[in-house]
Amino acid sequence: MNLKDEFVRLFGEGGEIREYFAPGRVNLIGEHTDYNGGHVFPCALTIGTYACARRRTDRKLRFSSLNFPEAGILESSLDDREYRKELGFSNYPRGVIVTAAEQGYEADAGMDILYYGTIPNSSGLSSSASIEVLTGFIIKDLFGFDFDGITNAKIGQQAENRFIGVNCGIMDQFAIAMGKKDTAIFLNTATLRYQYAPLVLDGVKILIMNTNKKRGLGDSKYNERREECERALKDLQKAVDIKTLGDLDEEGFVLYSEMIRSQVCMKRARHAVFENRRTIRAAEALREGDLVKFGQLMNESHVSLRRDYEVTGLELDTLVEAAWEQEGVIGARMTGAGFGGCAVALVKERYLPVVMDAVGRTYRDKIGYDPTFYIAQTGDGPARIG
Repeated sequence: MNLKDEFVRLFGEGGEIREYFAPGRVNLIGEHTDYNGGHVFPCALTIGTYACARRRTDRKLRFSSLNFPEAGILESSLDDREYRKELGFSNYPRGVIVTAAEQGYEADAGMDILYYGTIPNSSGLSSSASIEVLTGFIIKDLFGFDFDGITNAKIGQQAENRFIGVNCGIMDQFAIAMGKKDTAIFLNTATLRYQYAPLVLDGVKILIMNTNKKRGLGDSKYNERREECERALKDLQKAVDIKTLGDLDEEGFVLYSEMIRSQVCMKRARHAVFENRRTIRAAEALREGDLVKFGQLMNESHVSLRRDYEVTGLELDTLVEAAWEQEGVIGARMTGAGFGGCAVALVKERYLPVVMDAVGRTYRDKIGYDPTFYIAQTGDGPARIG
């Protein structure tokens, strides 16, 4: 498929058409910690979102996606800065354009943009953040704006928070905007200090296992979980001087947890605190080449997400628990927001066919349809490719 040919077919000839790419991401460990001031450990992927774009001579914005052909061309304007439900997926790039303008990066002309994503929708591999970061990169390139990858990530996050209405943290946009091949990013979401950690996985592959259960963050209990953590934090702040749950270690949580009035909020906070510390230990284990320890921490992460954060569900638990039973699996856990989407596993390469077959059969027998497997390849951040 030639994306530029499709662009011309939809939008017509004329002008300079530029082509771009931004990756998706998978988070190896550190789930639901990014909005709690904790650490995360994601990496960018080689699957992601492609786009062709050109400037217009008026203030029209026209968007289309080969992933949603039934939507046709969705048209709006630079002067319309409100979320419009009828404009579907285009609210994501519209939100980025509006947010960038509010921060001084205001486009002086409209655009035509055609998107094509290779990230499965609702998979938890950040298709929405990929579109957001890609759109930020497009307007930077088309209009000559001078902002870096971290600023692009912040614009994408704020667009999702304020325009889309999902109170996500910074991890997805940061991992995509700052992605680097053959590395994961060890990120402190409270300070945005980060380190690239080489992914030295000799004879081991990252296996992504898609439940194929559809979900939408805005429709899920994602925002509810964030509110529960915020209530726990307010209770804790009456007894201890902390700004985020990530400021506590395990001992501190045990000491002060009785301050949290709601049992449910206590469970949510316990996950956030312990998951943050797991992520710090996992990064250390990787630096030391201890993949067995890394895998154990992945397993513990999933148990906590199931028991305390309650975001796994039957489909994800079935995938992960089936993976745990297979020889050659070093560790496995859900990844992303949960409520469906994907799990991630570290698997010794020679066992991959057997693991995928066995996990697939178990899942199909219990759930009634097949999962999808992807052997992950790490990739770089957004780029102009044509």
